[in-house]
Amino acid sequence: MLAAAQQALPFLREGDWLRVQSLLRTSYRYSLSVIGPIAVSAAHFIASLIFLHFLQASQFGQFSFLLIVVPFCLSMSSALLGAPASLTRGKDDVTAAAEIATLHKASLIISVMAGCIVAVLMFSTHAGAGEAVLFGLYGAGATLRSFARSLSNVRARLKRVATSDFAYGALLVGGLIGLIAFGRLTMFNAAFVFVLSVTASFLPFGRTYAREIASAVRARNFSHYLPIWQNVTRWSLLGVVLTELTVNAHAYFVTFISGPKAFGLLALGALFMRPASLVLSALPDIDQPVMTRHLAHGDTKGALRVVNEFRMASGLVLVGTIILSIVLVTWFPHLFLKKGYDETDVLVVLALWIAITAARVIRTPAAVFLQATGSYSALARVSAWSSVTSLVATFALLYTLGPIASLGGVFAGEIAIMVAIFPLARAWRAQHA
Repeated sequence: MLAAAQQALPFLREGDWLRVQSLLRTSYRYSLSVIGPIAVSAAHFIASLIFLHFLQASQFGQFSFLLIVVPFCLSMSSALLGAPASLTRGKDDVTAAAEIATLHKASLIISVMAGCIVAVLMFSTHAGAGEAVLFGLYGAGATLRSFARSLSNVRARLKRVATSDFAYGALLVGGLIGLIAFGRLTMFNAAFVFVLSVTASFLPFGRTYAREIASAVRARNFSHYLPIWQNVTRWSLLGVVLTELTVNAHAYFVTFISGPKAFGLLALGALFMRPASLVLSALPDIDQPVMTRHLAHGDTKGALRVVNEFRMASGLVLVGTIILSIVLVTWFPHLFLKKGYDETDVLVVLALWIAITAARVIRTPAAVFLQATGSYSALARVSAWSSVTSLVATFALLYTLGPIASLGGVFAGEIAIMVAIFPLARAWRAQHA
């Protein structure tokens, strides 16, 4: 195909074709990495609209809280499992295989823990016991799938990741619509659909993944994880926990102080930013292994080129998300105001979420680059500073000005990260120039 294109466009020099090939490879990688998260984002967006219109406002708030808690578990999985998996790209085959086998064992344990945490937190929001258990099973399955995605990305099996995302999104939306059609939509039945969807989404990872999981179940020795914990994951986990406090402190404060119904309004604004947020969480799984590979070969320029590609891709997604949000608010406000939310409040919340998401788009590529360099302890210190800023500001704004104003504390935390993280990246580049 490329040869035919060269014959059709003979005026392009060989150097131009090399650049075209590089652009095509980059576009292909980002298309595969973005299309799956967009499918998941669209599914969660539709699910949120269904919960908003067909269930009580408090149940919409509970579901929105679920979409805060489960991604936190996925971030923990990424820190404890995804980060060391990506670093195996620079190691010999025997060492890499041994570490991945250990990570499979760890993924089972971490997923069970995540499921228990999700179940307890959902029960604390006054969800029924059965619903809490089902959402806990969903959290466990989603956490296990998160490592399956990370590992497939490390192995450059991007099609399997995209297929898994599509399977999950299609089954989730189809199941919820089916419940509506048969008049059986309840919180319990919806939770059951979530469990079925995440279970089916493992099929695209194939027999190799199934065999590796089966071997991990039989394996008894877990001591190999200790050096991984000491060298990488203790710092990356600390960074994730502190970042969660920076990013989502408002969710926990508002839900447990003002109730899930009050959190529903803030979640409604976040709903508009879901595509950009999901892409920001998915792209590191693709780009960090690529950056790590470049750095392992001493190609700092190549790693920095990936950083710029990351920034451009996420920026374009953000612009598209903002345009889509404006269209929805302007021409389809009835989709979001049916439950009695004040239009002015929705617009204020949306504006705050746009500012927060823009800050994340600016700082995330630099943070992922520092992760690829192994600077987890430095990132943990940055997260500590930003989490304190966010916690104090969020709590103060919530008590003085109310739930909407608490988003200002999240924005303050994002600014604190930006102020600290760019000097770290510049210092590393200067030291390794």
